[in-house]
Amino acid sequence: MSNRVVVPEDLAGSRADAGLAKLLDISRSAAALLIAGGHVTSAGVPLGKSAKLVSGSVLDVTVPERPDPLEVVEEVVEGLKILLDDDDFVVIDKPVGVAAHPSPGWVGPTVVGGLAGAGYRISTSGAPERAGIVHRLDVGTSGVMVVAKTEDAYTVLKRAFKERTVDKVYHAVVQGLPDPLVGTIDAPIGRHPGHDWKFAVIEDGRPSVTHYEVLEAFGKATLVEVHLETGRTHQIRVHFSALRHPCAGDLTYGADPRLAANLGLTRQWLHARQLGFNHPRTGDWVEVTSGYPADLQYALDLLASGTA
Repeated sequence: MSNRVVVPEDLAGSRADAGLAKLLDISRSAAALLIAGGHVTSAGVPLGKSAKLVSGSVLDVTVPERPDPLEVVEEVVEGLKILLDDDDFVVIDKPVGVAAHPSPGWVGPTVVGGLAGAGYRISTSGAPERAGIVHRLDVGTSGVMVVAKTEDAYTVLKRAFKERTVDKVYHAVVQGLPDPLVGTIDAPIGRHPGHDWKFAVIEDGRPSVTHYEVLEAFGKATLVEVHLETGRTHQIRVHFSALRHPCAGDLTYGADPRLAANLGLTRQWLHARQLGFNHPRTGDWVEVTSGYPADLQYALDLLASGTA
């Protein structure tokens, strides 16, 4: 199906994805998917999602005949474990390689789809494809996650994460030895100026605070415990990279590929170890811990044995 739309004056200067979403009355993520697929052109030239719209310009939009990329697909997600099943929420152990929810461009398994496939009916607050998701872990990060089952739990938990009353504890193996051994990284994070898919410490970024403590030093790398005060995308990875102590295996943010290979790592050594929060209905404190998955434990054992 093809559409031809004219950019009105009030959308002049808007980012292409944001403007197209308003013009076609679709979500911004769906608009971004159309643009990324080359389905939106202006004067015969494909539009970039960050391009600025020009008043009076004509956009040709071709909507491909294909399944909705944001549709929740019930599926069996290997390695997804239930750590705590409550009437109001479920706490899971998310394996690596699994996204929190469907999104444009992602074709792999999701937490939402895995829970649906396991028979869980979770909150439908917010966008349908994000049902029950009150916080996220990167695809390449494993560990503990809470998902709301009810509308009330969704509202309360979402607010708790926003107001930073949730205790988020991560374990990471970073290269070298951070100095001091206990410290706080307070540095704003925003989109990387040269790479739209990365993040970086930049002057006009969003406030970001990471607290850490060294648990064990191995020479080449160090196991640290991290408490997040804020929850920016890639926060731990970006902050330790800025200190020149990137997470082992995190090639995106400057990790040594030789060390990653020696440790058998195909992703960053980063694990959401523990999550603590007030029960959304009773107010009682809930705390759940996740063990290290096999690939991270293997790398840690190599470091401890001195054979890496």
